[in-house]
Formats: sequence, C-alpha cells, structure tokens
Amino acid sequence: MEEHENKEMTAQESLSLISETLNNSRRDITRRSGKYFLFWGALLTFFSLLVYLLWTITGNPAWNCLWFAMPAVGIPLERFMRRRKESERVQNDVSRINGGIWAAFGFFACAVSAFTLLFYELNDGIITNLAVAFNLTPEIALLFGLAECISGFTLKNWVIKIAGFVTGIGGLALYYITGAEKEQMFIFAFAGLVLVITGLIVKHQYK
Repeated sequence: MEEHENKEMTAQESLSLISETLNNSRRDITRRSGKYFLFWGALLTFFSLLVYLLWTITGNPAWNCLWFAMPAVGIPLERFMRRRKESERVQNDVSRINGGIWAAFGFFACAVSAFTLLFYELNDGIITNLAVAFNLTPEIALLFGLAECISGFTLKNWVIKIAGFVTGIGGLALYYITGAEKEQMFIFAFAGLVLVITGLIVKHQYK
C-alpha cells in the first residue's frame, strides 16, 4: 500500500515537474521574443512607409514588389541576431511550435501574394478582374493577426493574444476606412506599430 502511494506521488511530482518546465520555457521564449517583435515591427513599419512614399511620388503601384525584399532582408538579420547569442537559444516543443506558426504565416502570405501578382500580370479578362478584386491587404492583415494570436495562446501571454486580435480585426477595419489605394500601406504600418508596442510590453514584463 505504501509502495503504491509512493509511486502515485512520484507520478504527480513528475507531472508537476513537466508542467513547471513547460511554463518556464514559455516564459523564457516569450522574454526573448520581445526583441524580435521590436525588430519585425520596425522593419514592417519601414517597408510600409517606404512603399507608400514611392507609390505616392511615382504613382506606380509596382513598388509593392518591394514587399518581397522584406523577408530577404529580415530573415538573415534575424538569424544573425540569434547566432550572436547562440547560448541563449531555447529549443523545445514550445519553441518549435511557435516557430512553425510564423513560418506557416510567412509561407501563406508569400504564396498568396505571388499567385495574385502572377495572375494579374499574365492574364486578362475575368481572371485579371478576379485578381484585382482579391485584394491582398485585408487577407494578409487577417493572416498576420491570426498567427500572432495563435502564438499568444501557445505562449500563454495575454499581451500577444490581444495584439493579434488588434492587428487582424483592426487591420480589417482600417482597410474599409482607407479604401483600396496606396493608403492601405497604413494598415501594415499600423500592424508594425502594434508589433513594436507588443515587443516593448513583453520586454517590460520580463525585464
């Protein structure tokens, strides 16, 4: 009887240890993610304002192609930032799931953009009209907000959850307010500022 109780206590202690380890990992990953929210938020704000400025000056919406340069610039810089503090990296199921969420968002956002632009350039008539009607801005804003919100649930952080809702739903609201021209770049600037604010709050939470 006593041996059974000892085994039961050991099992409970093991579950408690696993739960505590996961919670510590979430806190550690969230703390480290603050600087990456700041980085990507600043980069997103910069590119959105750059595209808006060039589009305004030239009147040519083709400057939207600069968006493809953002991951080309951002991903190597982020990896460089990570390598500088290799010893601080945390690799576990939580970090892999969180990384997978943002990788999936990046893939879908790039795929939707590339296919829409491809159909717009190569086709006329109905397909072209469909491509124009399928406006990328609200779709990407919703995808972005969804990815951020899911990340917040994964990390169990209320700030990231709220930021995801604000980015997705707020971005959609701004879309209907600003219209379908270059002013839509303010939606991405808004999303970038939300990321920056999120990063600052997270860094303050875990300083």
